[in-house]
Parts: sequence; structure tokens; C-alpha cells
Amino acid sequence: MPIYEYVCAKCGRDFEIMQKFSDKALQKCPKCKGRVKKKISSSAFILKGSGWYITDYARKGKKEAEEKPQKTEKTEKKETKKEQKTGGAKATS
Repeated sequence: MPIYEYVCAKCGRDFEIMQKFSDKALQKCPKCKGRVKKKISSSAFILKGSGWYITDYARKGKKEAEEKPQKTEKTEKKETKKEQKTGGAKATS
């Protein structure tokens, strides 16, 4: 349920009240019975869980890069030597 803020025109009291969306707006102050007006305020919005931060996306990319073996100069030289010994075709194992 959302929390709404009101201000009383008579006593100047600011207060919050939890109401359903379907509830009607308050008309009178609960303390002095003066006329109240609903205030417009920013809502409390919280993002929970993974995937909302830049660091979460960065981790996914690192895991994929670490899983794939990268070719180095040594592995490329070994492959070319194997190709030369087998007559140009790559050796399959």
C-alpha cells in the first residue's frame, strides 16, 4: 500500500498515512479537523536483486571470457608445426 503525505491548512501539521489506491483522499485533519491537502512527493523506489548495477553486467562478460581459451603465440606455433607434419591438414584429436 502506498503512503500519502498531507498538510493541514488550519494547524500546519504534516503527516503521512498509508492508504489503498481505491481509498478516497482525506478531507479533514485527524487532530484538529481542519481542511487537509495532499502533498506531491517522490516515491520510495528500490531496485533489489542482481542485474541492476554496472558491476553485475561486467561480471557476466568476465566469466565468458575466462571460460573460452585464448590462442597465444605458443599454441599457434604448435598448430602450424602439426599442420606441416600432417601435410597441411589440421590434426584432429
